[in-house]
Amino acid sequence: MPIANFLLALIAIFVAAKLFGELAERIGQPAVLGELIGGLVVGVSGLKLVDPSNDTIHLLAQLGIVLLLFLIGLQTDLAQLMRVGASAVVVAVAGVAMTFAGGYALGMLLGFPTMVSLFLGASLTATSVGITARVLSDLGHLRDREAQVILGAAVVDDILGVTLLTLMGSGGGLATIARTTAIAFGFVILAIVLGSILAPVLIRAIERIQLARGIYFVSLVFALTLAYLAQRAGTAIIIGSFAAGLVLARTEKGKEIERQVHDIVHFFVPIFFVAVGAAIDIRAVSLPFFAIGFALALVAVGGKIGAGWLAPGRGLRRGVIGVGMIPRGEVSLIFAQIGLASGLLSQGLFTAITVMVIVTAFLTPLLLRRMLQQSTPEESLVACDVVMEPPMEDEGGATAAARESYGTPARP
Repeated sequence: MPIANFLLALIAIFVAAKLFGELAERIGQPAVLGELIGGLVVGVSGLKLVDPSNDTIHLLAQLGIVLLLFLIGLQTDLAQLMRVGASAVVVAVAGVAMTFAGGYALGMLLGFPTMVSLFLGASLTATSVGITARVLSDLGHLRDREAQVILGAAVVDDILGVTLLTLMGSGGGLATIARTTAIAFGFVILAIVLGSILAPVLIRAIERIQLARGIYFVSLVFALTLAYLAQRAGTAIIIGSFAAGLVLARTEKGKEIERQVHDIVHFFVPIFFVAVGAAIDIRAVSLPFFAIGFALALVAVGGKIGAGWLAPGRGLRRGVIGVGMIPRGEVSLIFAQIGLASGLLSQGLFTAITVMVIVTAFLTPLLLRRMLQQSTPEESLVACDVVMEPPMEDEGGATAAARESYGTPARP
């Protein structure tokens, strides 16, 4: 791609992301939804300023997702995540099973080949960590017990979803299932354990040699390294970067790292979502595929809400958990891109999955806001039986960081 065309594409991406993301937020929707719509405008369905199939754009988009999950990891309390681990696993497994079975059944009912139906089911399994965390932080509930269950379950079903896709690609039996699952979960555990030992040592070493912006440099290298190792181990790169965030968040420099990487994350993340929207060719898709997208959305919503009601634990607002698990985002879109590139999915089915993502992204903030506003602050504290720290000052504190998780800061 000539440099002039590349620069024009970047200009179109950032203008579309900011303009449509801001418009989405002003009507109470997540910025990611606006960015997808912005991609439609500047992509193959609109102005044709962005070619999502270009290798350079694709690589920058993947880097954006790696950095987004790194930031989400930095904003997640691993101790709280562990305390709700059992509930998170139950919700994740149930949600994956229900949505996978529902998507597969829908595909077979519509007459698609078995592999295509399996792929549709797998694309429904993974909750969007980025969208969920953004909505919860905007509503001021990122530290609630239900939020920790949602985040934990989202990570687990990401792993399960990636495992499903790996299995479909390999066509293996029970031995392959066991090996793939063990690698995925084993990598996360090993990364957290070893990373928790190595990360503080690295940070202290950087401080001693007084390297300019050393903490910023080392934290990004650490995230990219774990993402690389995750991919080499056969699991998702986003699992590696999320694990890196979890590890660094526990160090004494966790909040400082979160502030320092914030801007670079906001630079790269919109590239992915705009590029995904840009890949949708509305003119080439017939009305039946839009109907399929809405049918997939019904399966996606029903499966996750049902899984939320199965969460064990006293005092949990299970309806909130179920609704919080609804949104599909970066993982489903990555799956759709893989299917489109491999020839397994047609352009119509790619758009159907994207329609499902957009519908679930619309529903989540609307339903969550309504459900959480029905609880008084006292009821929220009763439901959250973990010790809540008082909010820190905006200057460098957790509250400011939560407000500035992916997107613009919340308005007063």
